[in-house]
Amino acid sequence: MQKIIRGKVWKYGDNINTDVIIPARYAACCLSELSQHCMEDLDPNFVKKVKRGDILVAGKNFGCGSSREFAPIAIQGAGISCVIAKSFARIFFRNSINMAFPIFELEEIDRIEEGDKLEINPSAGEIKNLGKNEVYKIKLMEELFQKVMASGGLLNLVIKGMEK
Repeated sequence: MQKIIRGKVWKYGDNINTDVIIPARYAACCLSELSQHCMEDLDPNFVKKVKRGDILVAGKNFGCGSSREFAPIAIQGAGISCVIAKSFARIFFRNSINMAFPIFELEEIDRIEEGDKLEINPSAGEIKNLGKNEVYKIKLMEELFQKVMASGGLLNLVIKGMEK
């Protein structure tokens, strides 16, 4: 069972690519420094504005571009608890699952505005927009993905399987 996620929304548009999430010039940085540069080419004040637990909302094709395994880590390190998008690029989707970073696809993304407060219940498959008193249905993840997330990521799942 996944925990309830609550946070304030920071909203961006379509086709947010991994080069925007974490610019290539920081690819050689240590993980602790990556988060300090998250989204800076799109929003230079992103890291300063975000509070731990906030939620990033975006349009279609979030995480397109280069295969940067550390893009979800940089977002999470910046304080974002999860990403909700209309759709995700395949590589970002898989990297997020592998790193146990919560992501949710939502068709009604246009109903959510920057500054809204959301409550996400992954187990029930719903997002509540607390200010608008609206509820949106999200697709539940496949069982295997839920298992990877519950294990804390793909590596942890593999290690647990090897210990048996």
